[in-house]
Amino acid sequence: MAERQRIERVPGRRRAKLTPAPGTTVEPTPADETADAAASDPVSPAAASGPNDERMRRDVPPHY
Repeated sequence: MAERQRIERVPGRRRAKLTPAPGTTVEPTPADETADAAASDPVSPAAASGPNDERMRRDVPPHY
């Protein structure tokens, strides 16, 4: 059976904690590396641009 994340109970807390997933690190990826990777990947949703993107960014939901 493959190694999986485990749920750990933390005394005095309402929420449990997950162990790191196999094959990952606990260090966060810096934001500039993530943005560079998204910009260089043309298939990535962050790099995709459509005809309505600018209008969607300006629109404000009706409950504001």
